[in-house]
Amino acid sequence: MAGSGIDKRGIRKMQRELEKEFAKRPIRIPVEMQTTDLPSIGMGPTNVTNYHGPVFNGDMTGAQVAWGNKTVTQNQQNASSTVTPGYEALAKLVTDLLQQLPQVGLTESELRDAEEAGNEVLLEITGPEAPEPGRLRRALRGLRGILAPIATGVVKGTAAGAEDWAKAGIEALSNITF
Repeated sequence: MAGSGIDKRGIRKMQRELEKEFAKRPIRIPVEMQTTDLPSIGMGPTNVTNYHGPVFNGDMTGAQVAWGNKTVTQNQQNASSTVTPGYEALAKLVTDLLQQLPQVGLTESELRDAEEAGNEVLLEITGPEAPEPGRLRRALRGLRGILAPIATGVVKGTAAGAEDWAKAGIEALSNITF
């Protein structure tokens, strides 16, 4: 746009200067997780360093973000993900487990297997059809199987408090009835 009065060169210069300042003095924000009914894994507050990007705290459901793009095309489909009545406690438990699993000290493949099992449970109980008990039992068995070596202390290098956390998770998963 000719004659718009916007100094694009000046804006780019100011952006580069800001980026240099942030590179010299990174922003450090202590982050603490909200606790759930499961015992703490024993990790203290964590420092997070953010250099050149947005930071999101809290629920980002439905958010669309573009950062540093020249052109952006965004599409969004809102699918219903309501939990089948009677399965709310299971949904909360599996969601809490999935949020805390990365802190336990699992290998990448173990973490991926646990996330697949947990996501299978969530997909089954939020689907348009009634949940299939056999699929739920298999997925829950997979989650308990990932937690068992942690609970018994077989897995070395896990975070402090992970054994108690895993035992509580196994017990809670075993007490779910459907």
